[in-house]
Amino acid sequence: MATARFFSLPDSIKQLSDSGALSSDPTHYACRDPDAPSDVDPTLEGQIPTIDLSVLTQGDPARRSQMVRQLGRACEEWGFFVVVNHGVPETVREAMLAAAQGFFDLEEEEKAEHSGKHVMDPIRYGTSFNSKVDDVGYWRDYFKIVVHPAFHSPAKPLGFREALGQYAACTRVVGMELLRGMWESLELDEDYMNNALDLDACFQVCAVNLYPPCPQPELAMGLPPHSDHSLLTLLHQNGVDGLQVKHGSKWVHVKPPPNSFLVNTGDQMEIVTNGRYKSVLHRAVINGRSTRMSIATVVAPSLDTVVEPVAQLVSPERPAMYRGVRYREYLEHQQRNKLWEKSALDHLRV
Repeated sequence: MATARFFSLPDSIKQLSDSGALSSDPTHYACRDPDAPSDVDPTLEGQIPTIDLSVLTQGDPARRSQMVRQLGRACEEWGFFVVVNHGVPETVREAMLAAAQGFFDLEEEEKAEHSGKHVMDPIRYGTSFNSKVDDVGYWRDYFKIVVHPAFHSPAKPLGFREALGQYAACTRVVGMELLRGMWESLELDEDYMNNALDLDACFQVCAVNLYPPCPQPELAMGLPPHSDHSLLTLLHQNGVDGLQVKHGSKWVHVKPPPNSFLVNTGDQMEIVTNGRYKSVLHRAVINGRSTRMSIATVVAPSLDTVVEPVAQLVSPERPAMYRGVRYREYLEHQQRNKLWEKSALDHLRV
């Protein structure tokens, strides 16, 4: 049951930050101990796996086979990797960032037209994570748009629909190629997996996050540690870093190379692979100087698919670790409740 909050959130963090009236964080955004020892290990930055998508799609059989194995190791050991040579034109990526900035620059009244009343609304604008249940505020504005199987887009700003349409189509291709490689790395039949998860009708969302400068970034968070509800998520950002992923017991600050995507595996991948490929915990930290913007593209099963461990990865030695669940129900549960680590997935453990 949700606990009551005793604070109100602003219309947007952008409005709060742009006002210039803040010299310190409002009390309800203070969720970190500034005196706690650092849990980030800088020595791990250089160990983040890199996947060359062109080798998966165009490489000779020997190189492709090697890259499939690398992809499998990245999923098994990290749940996170960098994708280069992905084939998405930089003009498409930059146009999407510009369009997203254009949306956030609209008047608050115009953006508020998309304030979500339900977690499954096809276009949803808001602040923090779920303002109805958050017991602290997160230094983040967002809007989430369902782009597949049905395509949605706000009418404003001008050109947004075209930029989003191109970006969504391109990232869906990248996501499907990565899934193809993941199935192959587990010796699973591609057609079988596509049918089992109904990927022709995959659920795809573009979630755009805005993290404005914060007067006391050491006290607040952009987003707390959490895993994604997806099969996989592709992330593109505006050149300002802030993503951290957990590897072992330490956190890693991610500094992506130019023209790359950051990819993490999600909870549906952990369920369907029976824990072979685990969803990775990640969080968003903020800074006091620059606005960070990121575009997370979620690729997931169709909403009506019942996701369960695939039979080929269940055995007497490794019995099913999760109960099956309809993806729509999982998504609604995760989005309705507080965002914290793997709390949604924990409900399904056998």
